[in-house]
Amino acid sequence: MDIAAYLRQQKEHLGEESQKVKDFSVFDFNHIPDQPVMREECKELVDEMLRFEISGIPNHHAIVGSRGSGKTLMMKFLQRVVEAQTSLDMLYVNCRHQNTSFRIFSHLLGDKTAGASLTELYERFLARYRKKTVVVLDEVDLMSSKDKRRDILYMLSRSEQPYMIVMLSNSPHVLKQLDAATRSSLQPVPLHFKNYDAEQIHAILRDRALRGLHAWDEGTLAQIAALTTRMTNADARVAIKTLKYSVTMSGGDLMRCFERARRDIVVDMVNDLSDANLMILWAIATSPSDLVKEIYKRYCRFSQDQREKPFSYVYFYSNLSYLQSVGLVGLVSTKVDRTYTNRVLLTCEASVVASLAKLRFEQN
Repeated sequence: MDIAAYLRQQKEHLGEESQKVKDFSVFDFNHIPDQPVMREECKELVDEMLRFEISGIPNHHAIVGSRGSGKTLMMKFLQRVVEAQTSLDMLYVNCRHQNTSFRIFSHLLGDKTAGASLTELYERFLARYRKKTVVVLDEVDLMSSKDKRRDILYMLSRSEQPYMIVMLSNSPHVLKQLDAATRSSLQPVPLHFKNYDAEQIHAILRDRALRGLHAWDEGTLAQIAALTTRMTNADARVAIKTLKYSVTMSGGDLMRCFERARRDIVVDMVNDLSDANLMILWAIATSPSDLVKEIYKRYCRFSQDQREKPFSYVYFYSNLSYLQSVGLVGLVSTKVDRTYTNRVLLTCEASVVASLAKLRFEQN
């Protein structure tokens, strides 16, 4: 078969498969359902926002949870209903894209800010947002090292105007990254978003199927939910993508669809890592030893090869914890001789990590 004939065949085949779908947007990770799965963590946050609306006294929060546990989706849904049903304003910023205090203020103001100082932007922010306002900073741990103190947190928490800060992070160590003055001023309440269970993943898939598919099989949804819960730390993104492949890939069994979805998500996660974290993961993937200290030595060699200053061992270990929180590695305490040490288990394909690392660092 020549290329043109294959293209015609596949176009016809994909056209037939797409007829099973009535709304492809349900497979988009940015899709916000009309009724997300209700969780206890959400109830606590809603209660705090309502107390803030009445009293004007904020309790700031640090929400931590694994990728795919619904943190961002829940906050975006709350933004929709809180602004409709309360007197609160609610602002959302992803710190992956706006990664300094200056850029966050600039983004929220939407003005021309070239030449302005951070203090000037802060004063403009105070003038524009006078109402009780909830400020959501997603992926706050990804703020640039150039903004080490995360000045926006200190400024808003010390303001005489009523602002409630909600920080979202995959890293359980996000609060340790704050300097003492900021932490003292914020006094953030930690809130852990637990991983979904199989029943909740099933409910998420059923909601997407109701809206986006002409027909579906409940047994297939249950299988996807079980696989996702057991094998991916209950990452809802893997479940949603598996459902998509199960509908649009003719002849592919469910396990094949699941493995393809899981690989796609891993590639996305690894590509999203900072250079330093990718280098750590690369050291783990290629190290002949799984002992933390041996991996640290390898990471230091990789850093020197790239003419980068390696992290201290303490900061290196903190980043290992981050990689564990996003599901790329596992840390296991084990006894070696007479002492206990930690081993690092890679939970994704070493070949994927190695190929992406070589691609990025060889280009540099």
